[in-house]
Amino acid sequence: MNERHPNTFPKLHNSAWPGIVGKGEGSEPPIDLETMLDFTAAAEVDGVRFDGIDLALHPPHLATDPTDDELRTLAERVAARGLAIGSVGAPVWTTMGGGPALDAGEGRVRFLKQVRKACRIAGRLRELGARSGGVVRIDSACSPAEWALDPEGNQRRIAETFREAARIARDHGERLAAEGEICWGGMHSWRTMVDLLERVGEPETVGFQADMAHTLLFALGENAPADRLLPAAFAWSDRAALDEGLRALTAALRPWTIDFHVAQNDATVFGSGSHDHTGRHCLPNDPNAKLDVPRHAGFWLRDEDGNVTKRFRHICWDGCMFPNAVLMRPETWNEILATMIAVRDTHGWSE
Repeated sequence: MNERHPNTFPKLHNSAWPGIVGKGEGSEPPIDLETMLDFTAAAEVDGVRFDGIDLALHPPHLATDPTDDELRTLAERVAARGLAIGSVGAPVWTTMGGGPALDAGEGRVRFLKQVRKACRIAGRLRELGARSGGVVRIDSACSPAEWALDPEGNQRRIAETFREAARIARDHGERLAAEGEICWGGMHSWRTMVDLLERVGEPETVGFQADMAHTLLFALGENAPADRLLPAAFAWSDRAALDEGLRALTAALRPWTIDFHVAQNDATVFGSGSHDHTGRHCLPNDPNAKLDVPRHAGFWLRDEDGNVTKRFRHICWDGCMFPNAVLMRPETWNEILATMIAVRDTHGWSE
């Protein structure tokens, strides 16, 4: 036990996908998985290290259809660095061979094919002893503009697709977490996200993946002004108003949340490469950052009475679309790890 940091749960995971999300296609080149693993394993603060890493299951970090030998090699590479694999992202997007969840035809077939593939990979990594738990991440793989052409019909069709995905996940012993972001149709506000999960009606299998950077944009009503929870004339110096808005947000989504991303946001949107504009991730201590990360993480990690829920066996850092110059600095990962430790010190537990 570390005397300065006695809590051992939730386990602290880094994410590998900042090395590839928003990279390529006219943006910066991707950062390979080996490098992301090395930076994760090397980070250390007060004798504490990352416990694991969450992965994106698509090139260039993983082959489109990995063989068993390739998965075994991946498991060995992660274990050799003293890490475990947690949650994994299914490549459900059209650019990766998937399709929009609002398409009841061929798009749905492709979407479900990618969910099945991701569940198979996740299960095999568990069998190999490399994966300690976590979920399979999905989204609707369509834009708010596409969704807005027929809000009711598209919301119904996305829910139908997600219900079929739930059957696949159950067959593989997995759970699916839908990550609400302002760039995904039907999941672009807290209200549409709750509505979608209620329509799916599979709370044991399909839940919500909360990311603090994205959910802040929910509270601001970005892409859904009618659903904003912070006053239109809101001033960031009014921390009581910020807390009130975030409490309303988390009260609605916390019951559905099965996976949690610690993140920071400067209340702006950003996109790079082929990734549409979404909530901008920034470093924990960015001078323009708007969240008190350890404090506001507690809105998700504690219930309405202030009790630690112990619902998440691990939590993950997410910092998509950081410049490569930031990602390639060892100090970046120590700063992130220090923030993760502060979250666990404040809202964690020991077993």
